[in-house]
Amino acid sequence: MNFANWMENIMKKIKWYDVKLAQIAAIFATLCVITLWPAFLELVLKVEWYWYFILAFIFGMRWIKIMFFK
Repeated sequence: MNFANWMENIMKKIKWYDVKLAQIAAIFATLCVITLWPAFLELVLKVEWYWYFILAFIFGMRWIKIMFFK
């Protein structure tokens, strides 16, 4: 079984709430890194807000396309 087939089998098992749980886990992992590594906090605070918005839009484009345009 190659990697693509393996991933497709896993994606069939994912429920709607699994995506939200992964997002919440990512938020808490980021908060943990910010707490444990002060240099990361300084880096995060130095970046302008619109860069985060642009990156969120770029990484969310596929979801937006799937939800509203297919």
